[in-house]
Amino acid sequence: MRERDDGSVTVEAALGLAGLTVVTVLLVAGLTLLTAQLRCTDAAREAARLLARGQPEEAAAAVHEIAPPEAKLAIERTGDEIRVEITAHPAGGLLPAVHLQATAYAVAEPGAETPNAG
Repeated sequence: MRERDDGSVTVEAALGLAGLTVVTVLLVAGLTLLTAQLRCTDAAREAARLLARGQPEEAAAAVHEIAPPEAKLAIERTGDEIRVEITAHPAGGLLPAVHLQATAYAVAEPGAETPNAG
């Protein structure tokens, strides 16, 4: 006597599609995190460069434009050394456990005034 297994292919296809969907979502999330981290790094580097030239307003505008939305800018100046830190939550806060951070350093040009910010 032969057993009936007519629906087994449908179940296997459904499980395969579910697995493929999970892998695709994980790949897209990883790409989103990577892109957001690169944006934070670029924003920190550009802000440090502008602050070293004595252009704090332009630095804040660059961070607003380059970094992920709602990224935070922290500036620390010690003597001629400028440290810029950008922190952000990727994907609009959909991944609350993930915190992105990028730091850049620069040396102020002679005569450049940079206010300390927190």
